[in-house]
Amino acid sequence: QVQLAESGGGLVQAGGSLRLSCAASGRPFSSYANYAMGWFRQAPGKEREFVARISRSGGSTDYADSVKGRFTISRDNASRDNAKNTVYLQMNSLKPEDTAVYYCAAAAYWYEALNDQYTYWGQGTQVTVSA
Repeated sequence: QVQLAESGGGLVQAGGSLRLSCAASGRPFSSYANYAMGWFRQAPGKEREFVARISRSGGSTDYADSVKGRFTISRDNASRDNAKNTVYLQMNSLKPEDTAVYYCAAAAYWYEALNDQYTYWGQGTQVTVSA
């Protein structure tokens, strides 16, 4: 079983920045310890939407058009000394419309992430951007 724990949400003024983190843990280190990771968000009254994704190696990334150029996804991979792999979402130039609960998700393979077929989900962290 894999656990995902998000952190870093909060209240920020428009134009400001936040950095979200999501740590995936629960399995011993192995070549399968690193997951393809994604960030999604859900605003009140709206459906959950894709924000960004990153491959297991970190070599491939993908973003929603609404956040391109403002958000950056990155990761620290698991090692023998640290079985957690952590993904980050650096959010700059935040806008009020970025207000939402942000969720991270993990998939075993990149092709699953590309098709939004994530197996594990975090509990979410609230991001509120004031005008």
